[in-house]
Amino acid sequence: MYIHRVNTRERLVESARALLWERGYVGTSPKTIQQRADAGQGSMYHHFSGKEDLAHAAIRRTADELRAAADAQLSAPGTAVERITAYLCRERDILRGCPIGRLTQDPDVMATPALRAPVEETFAWLRARLAAVVREGLDRGELESTVDPASTAAAIVAALQGGYVLARAADTTEPFDQAVAGILALLGARTVH
Repeated sequence: MYIHRVNTRERLVESARALLWERGYVGTSPKTIQQRADAGQGSMYHHFSGKEDLAHAAIRRTADELRAAADAQLSAPGTAVERITAYLCRERDILRGCPIGRLTQDPDVMATPALRAPVEETFAWLRARLAAVVREGLDRGELESTVDPASTAAAIVAALQGGYVLARAADTTEPFDQAVAGILALLGARTVH
């Protein structure tokens, strides 16, 4: 019996994650989540107090997974630029956009503190983590001393998120690839040779 409840909860969270990425919060109804999860209304309300509670669990899980994946690449061996390159060039579903970044365009998510919190925390964490990698590069003498870690990290995140938006608007990955190439060229130009 316990395993069935855990599986139902997991199906609900995974269904909510997929639907939030596809449709956003407003476009995702509890009924649609339940149908996709093959779970009844009673099951949903057994595990969650409502749509917001389920959405929070789904957003939190997506945020945690994105952070873990980014941290694995940013913590790998190599120079600062090599690690940032690995992060920027990892495999992504570019035309679907960033599952966390897309939530910033959802007014209900941004207006609901519990839903907004994991989005804000993820971007703050990513900027701080990238800034730490840039700082390591500075400390090791890999980057020019004029490079500002916080500004560089913010530019990387902005280029990445903007690349998603441009790629979706053009229905091609080319703008995303250009944004990444531009950031890498700028970082390469700031590398000590």
